[in-house]
Amino acid sequence: MSPGPKLVVKDKNKKNVFWPSDEMRERAWVGTDRIYKDAAKSPKDFWANLARDGLTWSKPWKKVYEGKPPYFKWFLGGQLNASYNCLDRHLETRGNKVAIIWEAEPEFERERKITYRGLYREVCKFSNVLRKLGVKKGDRVGIYLPMIPEVMVAMLSCARIGAIHSVVFSAFSGSNFKKRVEDCEAKVLITCDGYYRRGKPIVLKNQADVAASAKSVKKVVVVKRFDNKTKVKIAMKKGRDLWYHNLMAKASEDSKAVPVESNTPLFLLYTSGTTGKPKGVIHDTAGYLTQAYWTTLFNFDIHEDDVFWCTADIGWITGHTYNCYGPLSVGATMVIYEGSPDMPDWGRLWKIADKFDVSVFYTAPTAIRMFKKMGVKWPAHYDLSTLRILGTVGEPIDMETWHWYFKHICNNCCPVIDTWWQTETGGTLVNALPGVGPFIPTVAGRPFPGTVADILDDKGKPVKKGETGYLVFRPPFPPGLLRGVWKNPKKYRDTYWSEYGPKVYYTSDGAKWYDKHNIRVTGRVDDVMKVAGHRLSSAEVEDAITSHPEVIVSAVVPKPDEIRGQVPVAFIVLRPEVKPSPEVEASIVKQVKKEIGPTAKPHQIFFVKGLPKTRSGKIMRRFLRSILVNEKLGDASTLQNPEIVPYLKKLVGYRGK
Repeated sequence: MSPGPKLVVKDKNKKNVFWPSDEMRERAWVGTDRIYKDAAKSPKDFWANLARDGLTWSKPWKKVYEGKPPYFKWFLGGQLNASYNCLDRHLETRGNKVAIIWEAEPEFERERKITYRGLYREVCKFSNVLRKLGVKKGDRVGIYLPMIPEVMVAMLSCARIGAIHSVVFSAFSGSNFKKRVEDCEAKVLITCDGYYRRGKPIVLKNQADVAASAKSVKKVVVVKRFDNKTKVKIAMKKGRDLWYHNLMAKASEDSKAVPVESNTPLFLLYTSGTTGKPKGVIHDTAGYLTQAYWTTLFNFDIHEDDVFWCTADIGWITGHTYNCYGPLSVGATMVIYEGSPDMPDWGRLWKIADKFDVSVFYTAPTAIRMFKKMGVKWPAHYDLSTLRILGTVGEPIDMETWHWYFKHICNNCCPVIDTWWQTETGGTLVNALPGVGPFIPTVAGRPFPGTVADILDDKGKPVKKGETGYLVFRPPFPPGLLRGVWKNPKKYRDTYWSEYGPKVYYTSDGAKWYDKHNIRVTGRVDDVMKVAGHRLSSAEVEDAITSHPEVIVSAVVPKPDEIRGQVPVAFIVLRPEVKPSPEVEASIVKQVKKEIGPTAKPHQIFFVKGLPKTRSGKIMRRFLRSILVNEKLGDASTLQNPEIVPYLKKLVGYRGK
């Protein structure tokens, strides 16, 4: 890898603090921290200016913000269309610019490049298909597709006619999909025959058929992903199931975007229902799109010549915001990849980044740890000098993984933007801006300009620097924040607004102030334990453990203790050449005591061959907690590695059912 431009400089006074260079500040959309001060004077005016400057409106709003906690509205009375803002308005200046570069998992397939004009035509045609199938403004459409361009076409087509889409992760089972379809009463489902994963064709249509049995479903549109050489048989129910390509061949390209009022729901995104009924998080149109636009532009410093790649699946909020609405609304070129990062080897992602000159790369810490485990030879084999900005998302990143990412992927040159946000927030809310900084390993950064964050203790009082509390947001609430839970206002109030009252949004995440401005997020509240009265986060202990030279990755969960309340238990994956031993265990405990203190030392250590992970690479600590205390386990079928669960149960001595 050839060295890139010097974009980051090390703080002379602090070992692990980095700043943007003058070159980066000059290029960046935001190159000074003055934006935070200006936004704080009047957050409502700040967001009003962003909404006016960033989006195209059919009708101006009458009132910027209205709050009746726990409900609130932005840009009241205004009208716009999300599809228009992602496509139509770019046609004159960016019509021939590539919007989507799609890479299939099988390398024998050529990539697809779709321009803004080409995507516009596809969306216009499919929006007319939906109209002919009886979909109207306000109707719900279930989308069950993998990472293929048609998933963006489907989402934008729904938005174009004012329908509400509900995308479900394609690795979820048919029964999980059905629960969501039944809850939102989807009229039409969009799926495909299948997709490729680790070299094998995965049949998706059979799973979709389970959900298609829901009473509300009238039609199922099926995208043909496989060619005729792939011997996959699927059943097409006459009168209900229709081929996408046949419908598109007859559809008109003339489709006017339907303006909707600012606070009209754009989509529903269901949180995992493994511990109960899934919650349909409601995101509106104008507020969500405003936050998607400006966080994409500011956080990733997107310019006309950039190629942006977010590795998240479209089934998650990261995929919605940074694989669809954000990049397309700013007119960016983005890469999407269908398959697994290890096909045919662990160099695949770096090969894609090299092939398409990716300049902004956004992925999960767990994925980075996997790359780290496989060794530096894979990224070293490819030219990654076009990279300008690296991002992380999904969970707190530990110190060692941050430095590996910084050193081996960008040659110590790029800002590493550690973003904190949630399904419920719609877009990033805490992170450093690439032209402002600082970039501090394990520290997410500052609250996004125009947002009012705080960290509170159990009694609702602000914590002091270094103390762990709960991350919250105060009015005016971020425009991209959820507007409710579908058909369940009680769940909405109880989950997000009951801890500190209806005027404080409770994130359920622990956090602490690193300094006056910057926040370190310590993880979900159920990943924050109290050991002998001391608040301790799983992320902090994991950070200390993974800084040990013989450890690849770890997961720390609390276990009930009669005397201390809770004690930390660690599940640790060692490097391949290291064998578990009492000496290694003692060395790790010593490391934790050194980094944090004796309170944090693991009460018990399990050396394991792997950890339960979602398909997006996130460690599912919930399974580890349940195994430890013999609780009933949730559905493991959606894990990347479901076979790890019986292995862990046997290792720990699980006695549950």
